[in-house]
Amino acid sequence: MTLLGQFALWLALFAGIWGAGVGLSGRWKGNPELAASVTRAAYGQMIAMIVAALALWKGLITHDFNIEYVAAYTSRNLPTSYVVTAFWAGQKGSLLFWALVLSLFGAVAQVVTSRRHARLLPYVAAITTGVTAFFVVTMLFSANPFERLAFTPADGRGLNPQLQNPGMVIHPPMLYLGYISITIPFAFAIAALLSKKLDTGWIHAIRKWTILSWLFLSVGITLGMWWAYVELGWGGYWAWDPVENASLLPWLTMTAFLHSVMIQEKRGMLKRWNVSLIVVTFLLSIFGTFITRSGVIASVHSFTQSNVGYFFLGFLLTVGVLSFSLLYLRWPALEADSKLESMASREAAFLFNNLILVGIAFSVLWGTLFPILSEAVRGVKITVGPPFFNRVNIPLGLFLLFLTGVGPLIAWRRTSPANLRRQFVFPTILAVVVALSLLAAGMRNGWAMMSISLAGFVLGTVLQEFQRGIAARMRMYSEVFPLALARLINRNRRRYGGYLVHVGILVLFVAFAGMAFKTNREATLSPGETASLASPYGHTYTFTHLGVSQYTALNRIVSAATLEVARDGTKIGVIKSEKRQHVDSFGEKTFEPSTEVGIMSDLREDIYVVYAGSIGGTERANFAITINPLVWWVWAGGAILVFGGLLAMWPGGRPVGRLGRREAQAGFETTLSGPPEPAVAAPVVTGVEAN
Repeated sequence: MTLLGQFALWLALFAGIWGAGVGLSGRWKGNPELAASVTRAAYGQMIAMIVAALALWKGLITHDFNIEYVAAYTSRNLPTSYVVTAFWAGQKGSLLFWALVLSLFGAVAQVVTSRRHARLLPYVAAITTGVTAFFVVTMLFSANPFERLAFTPADGRGLNPQLQNPGMVIHPPMLYLGYISITIPFAFAIAALLSKKLDTGWIHAIRKWTILSWLFLSVGITLGMWWAYVELGWGGYWAWDPVENASLLPWLTMTAFLHSVMIQEKRGMLKRWNVSLIVVTFLLSIFGTFITRSGVIASVHSFTQSNVGYFFLGFLLTVGVLSFSLLYLRWPALEADSKLESMASREAAFLFNNLILVGIAFSVLWGTLFPILSEAVRGVKITVGPPFFNRVNIPLGLFLLFLTGVGPLIAWRRTSPANLRRQFVFPTILAVVVALSLLAAGMRNGWAMMSISLAGFVLGTVLQEFQRGIAARMRMYSEVFPLALARLINRNRRRYGGYLVHVGILVLFVAFAGMAFKTNREATLSPGETASLASPYGHTYTFTHLGVSQYTALNRIVSAATLEVARDGTKIGVIKSEKRQHVDSFGEKTFEPSTEVGIMSDLREDIYVVYAGSIGGTERANFAITINPLVWWVWAGGAILVFGGLLAMWPGGRPVGRLGRREAQAGFETTLSGPPEPAVAAPVVTGVEAN
């Protein structure tokens, strides 16, 4: 199967060379057969990549340890689910996974794109096949997943214990899908520049792709936070690690694009900015893979150092120079149709939103690259830690949260003072009530108070928008509340799905603020001894050590320490943390011991216990105990955000039949909030609806 896999990679490379060469040359214009051959190259490349992927999967499942990749990432006693996911656990396999998915996306884009954008499709196929060909070249000449060993070991090394977690079954694919799907909007943007079709057609063509990419990144980042929280044992979920930052960067710029593109559709503004954002987002996705695979920055998430990084650095620089050179050539054709008329307008709010998002992205990029730059300039690698990122990004993030509430409240072009007063009264009152309640409860942390109060402001905005829409339907159609709510959402899913994204964002901000109040302690306990820790809510938790047990399970030897937990003297359960030593099929140790965190979670706080080991072979054990407030709401906020995004991109949402005609005749949408919504609306952080 390795020969078949190698052959498939070469076929995919030749298909990519043909597709990119013919497509970018433009020789297909006026020649339907030649244009069709570019599309067929995308289909052929997809088939070749599927064959290559199946060949590697067969090697993994049949334990063909003569394949270096199979021996490095699997073992005979590895659970089957992790054998399958080992496909993307290592550098070589993940490159193959990337090329496979990109070839699939490239082929799907050719099929699902409306024929009114047919003039762009050969260029799009050229870009997608060309980028896929780059990944194939990297595999063939630097990181071949089908490389064979000079001998066949009896067993493989197995999978890194930190990757033997259910989150790793979903987290890497979601993140990869987010990175990879960015290529499609990039391909359409370059196609628009090459074809000089710089109207809003290319934006319409990528509407679903941009939201899909944003959703994949959102899911991947959230699952990555969850994995770091439950697996790494440090008590948090975001450490401003370079690889974490690399995943956040394209999410920020994609979010900025989803805002600014509405201004282009509504007012014909920010055309240059939008193309630039798409190009930068694609470059940041490649930058993320460079950071992960080059080894230039140490991270628990990155692969080992290799010369693959040089391939990605060269590709990054080449694509960046060519893309911005093309953008420069088309600069005059991208002039705005209108100008900003007032700072008290939705355009201005979106513009500030974009500046803040890009500002956050720049600060994250600068902090991530600073160790590399300091080593190059001064010969000493200076690491930038969480204090820098928090000091810069907390104020920016709070301003962004404020804009999340402002966007929906102000009109396009300009807003009158009377309208501003009317729109801002309820959200402002709610924010003040929240702030006063926090003060009365004894909260004195300024950043946390501001975050939660601004979340109250955003919630007021969302509630006000839903209330007005529901009231209008109940008044005009005599609908009961549940029916009015359901039909309001169904008739404009993009708008109200976006509001749910707002809710997800504010929940996340409140949850992040909770970590400012976490408490922790370390304790060394013999069986029967206790330790106490106060929670931010005023409870006192008592932990009684019940003992340490040892047993063998699957592919590991486990030492488990158990604590009985009581809150204010009342027993609420037991919590167990483990030390695991993974072994191969012959009982040989394969990795350093790993820790499995014990977590007891409710809506208010998490009890987070790490068993740090026993003393002198006895049951006297060391524990690190942390009380983390509001962690459950981090995952809830992520889920709400993703659900809102799915609702916003779901097909349909416009009224049909008699009810639809009645609403159109009655001018229902205009009654609610002015002119109809433009074609692109997205699950974004501020002002998703574009009325």
